[in-house]
Amino acid sequence: MAEILAIKPAAVEGPVATRLDKGVLRLMLANPPANALSLAVMAALTAELERAKADKAVRVIVLSAAGKVFCAGHDLKEMTARRADADRGKAFFEETFAACATLMQAIVRHPLPVIAEVDGLATAAGLQLVASCDLAIASHEATFCTPGVNIGLFCSTPMVALSRNVSPKQAMEMLLTGETIDAATAKDFSLVNRVVPREYLNQIVTKYAQTIASKSSLVVKTGKEAFYAQAEMGLADAYAYTGRVMVENMLARDAQEGIGAFIGKRNPEWTDE
Repeated sequence: MAEILAIKPAAVEGPVATRLDKGVLRLMLANPPANALSLAVMAALTAELERAKADKAVRVIVLSAAGKVFCAGHDLKEMTARRADADRGKAFFEETFAACATLMQAIVRHPLPVIAEVDGLATAAGLQLVASCDLAIASHEATFCTPGVNIGLFCSTPMVALSRNVSPKQAMEMLLTGETIDAATAKDFSLVNRVVPREYLNQIVTKYAQTIASKSSLVVKTGKEAFYAQAEMGLADAYAYTGRVMVENMLARDAQEGIGAFIGKRNPEWTDE
C-alpha cells in the first residue's frame, strides 16, 4: 500500500454527493454539520447503493462525509418533531428504524466491497454505519461512541453492527458508558482497520479501494457473500457451504485465468466471469 494517489473532491449535490473514478464510487454524506441520518439521507444512500449494483463501472464503494463530523446518527430533531403526531411519533419512529435497518443490510449484503473513510465523530447510527462497512479507515482525529444511554435511548440498533465487529465486553463497555473512544482505541477494538494522519486519509483510502478494484469483481463478490453467510453458521455447516463455494469458484473463468497467470508468472486478465 506504499503508493499514494490523489483524488479530486466530489461535487456536493443533495444529501449524498457521488463521484466515480477508476472503478471507485465515492458516496459522501453532504449535509453538515451533523451529517445526520434523516429519512431523506438514508433513502438517498440506499438508492445510490442499489444503483451501483447495476453499474459495471463500479467495483468498490467508499463512504465518506463532508465537514468535521462523519455522522451524528439519527436526526433527533426530525424525530422529536413527530412526537406531536397523534400516535406520539410511533409510526415515524418505526419507519425511521426500518429504513436504517434496510440501509445497513444493503451495505453488508451489497455485492461490492464498501469502505468507510472516517474523519471526525461517528456516533450512534453513525458508528453503526462504520461498523456495517467491510473495511474502515480512520484519521487520527476520528472518534466513536454509542451515547444513547446518556439521553435515555439505548443504542439497540447500532448494537447489532457494533457487536458483530468487537468483542462482547468491548461492545458493552461502549453501550453502557456512552463514552467516546479515540481512533487508536477503535483500532484496538477492531472497529476500524487502520488509523492514519488526516492529511493522507483520502489518498490512503483511495489506494486501498483501487487495489481491491483491480481484482476480479466476480471473485470479490463471491468472497464477500460467503464471508457473511458462513459467519452465521455452525462450524460444520460453514465448511460444507464454503467448500461448495470454492468448487463453483474453481469452475469460474477468472479462477482458471488467475491460476494460469500465477503459474505462468504473468499478470491476469480478468473477465469477471
